[in-house]
Amino acid sequence: MTKAATLYGAKTQTETLRPGPLRPANIIRNKFPTYKNGSNGIVIKLADGPEMPPLKEIVAKETADLLDRRQRLSVRELAMKFEKGLNTATLLSNEVKWRQVALLERDILLKNLKSVLESLRGRVTGKTKDEIEESISMVEILAVQLSKREAELLQQKEEVTKLAKSLKQASEDAKRIVEEERANAHTEIESAKNAVQRVQQAVQEHEKMSQSTGKQDMEELRKEVREARRIKMLHQPSKAMDLENEIRILRKTFAEKSTDCVNLLKELELHKRLKESDTPSFDLEGLQCLGSVLRIVALSGTHMDLSNISIQWFRIHPKESNKEIISGATRPVYALEPHDVGRYLQAEIDVGGEIAVAKTAGPVDPDAGLVEYVETLVRKPETEFNVVVLQLNGIEQPKESVHVLNVGRLRMRLTKGKSVVAKEFYSSSMQLCGVRGGGEAASQAMFWQPSNDLSLVLAFETARERNTAIMLARRFAIDCNIILAGPGDKTPW
Repeated sequence: MTKAATLYGAKTQTETLRPGPLRPANIIRNKFPTYKNGSNGIVIKLADGPEMPPLKEIVAKETADLLDRRQRLSVRELAMKFEKGLNTATLLSNEVKWRQVALLERDILLKNLKSVLESLRGRVTGKTKDEIEESISMVEILAVQLSKREAELLQQKEEVTKLAKSLKQASEDAKRIVEEERANAHTEIESAKNAVQRVQQAVQEHEKMSQSTGKQDMEELRKEVREARRIKMLHQPSKAMDLENEIRILRKTFAEKSTDCVNLLKELELHKRLKESDTPSFDLEGLQCLGSVLRIVALSGTHMDLSNISIQWFRIHPKESNKEIISGATRPVYALEPHDVGRYLQAEIDVGGEIAVAKTAGPVDPDAGLVEYVETLVRKPETEFNVVVLQLNGIEQPKESVHVLNVGRLRMRLTKGKSVVAKEFYSSSMQLCGVRGGGEAASQAMFWQPSNDLSLVLAFETARERNTAIMLARRFAIDCNIILAGPGDKTPW
């Protein structure tokens, strides 16, 4: 009785957990979009709502859902459980039959025993008769118990029969559901495969159309470019060449006129000086542009030794009359530096207590193309220059070794191989200018004082590189709110 009740309870719980039929095929099929061919290609039209997920995501989601449900509780496994329960119920029914047969045999034996005891009770007397009567009463009690046991067995038989019928029906239902769901699953899989194939075909056709369209557009664009180039070559070259020739001629004429004007100004200044005083006259020889060297020469026609004469160079702003002394520029030769661009240069020569003046005819001109070149270098984080150290703290150095000067956005660094000679961030104590002591390579030399206890004189390969390094360093220093100048130079702050 206990075993049958346990199996029946398990059967009831299994029936409670058994899921219903899977969703019909038309529910999933209605979610697949249909395709229509339009004028601009393939247009995907959704059946239910304006916003639907892509078809591939729907197919993947439904497939995962089917697999998940199959893994959670398979109908086939449920049918197998029902078949096991049916076999168990059959065994229980057979066991109940065997017990019923055994009870019938026991009932017959008890009846025969009771008749034998009653026949003996009439034949004996005394104590034996009492024992026989007691045995008869015990047989009657046993018969009552057997009848109760038989009733219980009959009830168990009915329950087992009902359980077997329900399990048999459930097994048949499970088999039917398995077949139905298998057919539905096959139908859904086939429809999903067909939908995926349609989507893949549509995507491939769309890609082919886009590629062909892109190729056609590219070919048309190339044809238009070729046609434009042909038209340009037919019409514009002559005009461009004429303009270039005119500009070249104008530049040459302008240079000649500028030279004539400078010579006239020098002659006029010379006549004025000769009329005003009897002191020797001097003039500045050299191009008045950045990268050149100005040299003091005497105009009296005689050669004069200027090495023992006191000389001082000045800068004069075109709009101001104040002279700015150039500290350290006391030689007959002076190499122009970027700070001199746009200003007049004047040299005062002390000849026997009288001051002779030699002045440029106009402001110093910049080096052609140097400003644009520096602007391109400003875009880089750092620029390297090959230099030779001429002096270190005023002491002459061997000129064979080549160093690398690195001009960066925040600092300057001088290295030789892997060793660092000097490295310093831009600061108010740093000084940078062209060499003012004269010499043959003055236009290529630069004075750099990274800190108060270190000063260097560096020689570059060309004067243009020297001026580029000075302008680039000053530009980066201005970005750091620092003005780099030479010793004694005035700064805005």
